Amino acid sequence: MQYHALSLARHGRGVTLLGYLQTKPHSDVLGNENIRIVPISDLKALQVGPKIFQYVVKVIAQAMQLLYTMLTIDQPSYVLLQNPPGLPSIAVAWVACLVWRSKLIIDWHNYGYTIMSLIHGRNHLLVQIAKWYEKLFGRLSDYNFCVTNAMKEDLWEKCNIKAVTLYDKPASYFKETPLELQHQLYMKLAKVYEPFKAQYVTESVNSSAERSAFTEMDHKNGCVIKTRGRPALLISSTSWTEDEDFSVLLKALEDYERCINEGVKLPSLVCVITGKGPLKEYYNQLIDKLYFKHIQICTPWLEAEDYPLLLGSADLGVCLHKSSSGLDLPMKVVDMFGCCLPVCAIHFECLHELVKHNENGLIFRDSNELAEQLKMLFLEFPTLEGKLHNFRRNLRASKQLRWDESWDQTVLPLFKQNE
Repeated sequence: MQYHALSLARHGRGVTLLGYLQTKPHSDVLGNENIRIVPISDLKALQVGPKIFQYVVKVIAQAMQLLYTMLTIDQPSYVLLQNPPGLPSIAVAWVACLVWRSKLIIDWHNYGYTIMSLIHGRNHLLVQIAKWYEKLFGRLSDYNFCVTNAMKEDLWEKCNIKAVTLYDKPASYFKETPLELQHQLYMKLAKVYEPFKAQYVTESVNSSAERSAFTEMDHKNGCVIKTRGRPALLISSTSWTEDEDFSVLLKALEDYERCINEGVKLPSLVCVITGKGPLKEYYNQLIDKLYFKHIQICTPWLEAEDYPLLLGSADLGVCLHKSSSGLDLPMKVVDMFGCCLPVCAIHFECLHELVKHNENGLIFRDSNELAEQLKMLFLEFPTLEGKLHNFRRNLRASKQLRWDESWDQTVLPLFKQNE
């Protein structure tokens, strides 16, 4: 939604951006004079009565809060919202559009009811209500975008909703990170996170150099090089929800550690898992029980400006997003590809619309397959030969379409035709 706001602002449109202000928006959004941010308070759930009663009360309260907030802003020509989350925002936005006589646009990234079904099961009353709600109010929108051709077909066949495919694309700041910036980032993170600190000093290392786990800088000439025998940097990002099973990665890492102990020439690993979410504490407890000698895991929350820098510095990305509907694509892989970062991604129905197996990455189905891919990709690391290098070269050569170009081609005509 920040991308949409920036694209509209770039074309001279005034934008009011409504949402929870739990994390700091990107500096480009904060610094844009055409974008006004209206924060919405996160309501805490009622702690009295049955769970379903608590949920209904919270949804009603959210609906009233959102409608009040929307009706206090200047009347817009369009209301653009992302689904999910669509309960109660789709219905509230539709009511506000009736009052304003504005156009409602929905950007479909998934179905909310399929995410709910991961927790409650597909036949649960709340899931069935959410499914009915999404179909009913989705049909009341004026325009629709969706993230895959598979979802476009599904929306038409099951909901009679006509949508235009708007693939997620990386913003311009998702790119390979220069070595000097890599070093600055590593030194910054090393102040907080142990895996980024220099682990040891070899005889060949310049004694006056400033070191991280991956780089060293000679203070005399400012030259930055990658350290010999450095670990490989593996990164994954997550919202720590039920549609990503990180035990798959942890089991694969156990297999990887065992191979090193058996004498296979594999590098040590620093595994960084970024993000916030409800299951983070659960997985941190699992991680704390692992005893690795050659693998370090950390789970930081990165500033918006640091995240693309880290992606552009990493050696391999891992995606464990397993779509609840089988119809959406992981934005994290889009960002990784923008940084020319090869990816290992877990299989689901329409992933082939983004990840091309053996071309820009690898697709796996379980922890055993992921472990084999990690061992194959990192064998004799960090030589420039092999699949990891080939994937990165293919990503560089692909000259991927960026968000601004894609938005101008797909979304901008809609606004121009209604002027």
